[in-house]
Amino acid sequence: MKPLKIVKDSDSLLRNRCEDVTLPISEEDEHTILSMLEYLKLTQDEEYQKKYPNVREGVGLAAPQIGLLKKMCVISFFDGEKDINHVLVNPKIISESVQKCYLANGEGCLSVDDHHEGIVLRSNKIRVKAYDALLKQNVEITARGFEAIVLQHEIDHLSGILYYDHINPLNPNYAPEGSIAL
Repeated sequence: MKPLKIVKDSDSLLRNRCEDVTLPISEEDEHTILSMLEYLKLTQDEEYQKKYPNVREGVGLAAPQIGLLKKMCVISFFDGEKDINHVLVNPKIISESVQKCYLANGEGCLSVDDHHEGIVLRSNKIRVKAYDALLKQNVEITARGFEAIVLQHEIDHLSGILYYDHINPLNPNYAPEGSIAL
């Protein structure tokens, strides 16, 4: 599989809200979202990285990042115990914890080439409702920590929000008491 063309944050397309995907999912949308998952997994493969040295490793990818304004996103990573894979259509956060968390080394994004210094506060625990195109059923996901951060990051893309929009412009390294650094 050749690398997908990733839309960069300089493109105003990433600032648009995405449209709901009609269910049952069309063959074209299913092919697209499964291709997104395949590509995301390839970005984590050493051999693929050697073949395509300009490809950056990722753990999440949303449809607007490949130029489609549809509510679809994929997440794939190994959490130290098991593979986490979500192939989500029309994901919606239905609850979130008061407790916040953040990545100590900062968030990154396949669409953002420049480094943005600062803390991106996210809810430490969330519940998401969506249609999972891999499982071919509606799902409700409870996620904590890193998984919750990645889900929130990708779902933000579907509303035209980039991770650095969450950085406090007056105090970029602000972390409230009780928040968890991951």
